[in-house]
Amino acid sequence: MKHNNKFIYPKTVRETIDGKRHYNINDKEKLPSVTTILSKTSPKEKEEGLRKWREKVGEDNATRIVNEAAARGTAMHKILERYVGEEGYLDLTAVGQNAHNMAVRIIEQGLSNITEYYGLEATLYYPGLYAGATDMIALHKNEMAIVDFKQTNKPKKREWIDDYCLQLAAYGMAHDYVYKTQINKAVIMMCSKDNYYQEFIIEGEEYRKYKHKWLERVNQYYEQKSKIRSDDGEIKQSSESNKKM
Repeated sequence: MKHNNKFIYPKTVRETIDGKRHYNINDKEKLPSVTTILSKTSPKEKEEGLRKWREKVGEDNATRIVNEAAARGTAMHKILERYVGEEGYLDLTAVGQNAHNMAVRIIEQGLSNITEYYGLEATLYYPGLYAGATDMIALHKNEMAIVDFKQTNKPKKREWIDDYCLQLAAYGMAHDYVYKTQINKAVIMMCSKDNYYQEFIIEGEEYRKYKHKWLERVNQYYEQKSKIRSDDGEIKQSSESNKKM
């Protein structure tokens, strides 16, 4: 797989501010991550569904499932990154072997359609608004696309992956703004822990709709943030007034 270094992606530092991930962009600005914005603007029904699931399986079991999935996902991403970068990587743990098998599925059925890539685990940012790291910017079937690798405990229906689609639309918009590209395609390469491969392609009108939805979430995030600051200011002013009385 050919590496095209046409675009120079920034080196950034991830920081935690108020418990949420932010990106320090060239020591000039600290921007909330795409996942932070999605989390802060998550619909109430989604949060309620997650709460009910944790109650159903039990808090300890839920934590175990989440941690195992995170470890498996991290290992799978590392294997795929090393494969694309033509570096060897071996993880002999049970999680590592499971992740290896999943990565092989993605390589055989997904990455086989990639002819060249521009960036791997590349930081993208939209000045003044948000930032994030995408797994890959590449040519997918000769079309420039944002590509993301996902692990899952079980196969997903398309209607369950809205946040993934929003995430990739956000990265595409950031890339277009900074590098003057016209990306109109996103590809999610997903494999379950039982090695079932799925590929979701978002393009055309559907991709444009997700860009619009993403901008609505960004606007919602900053409106919420502004309201919190306003409320904090009123509380502080009220407290200071009471002290003077």
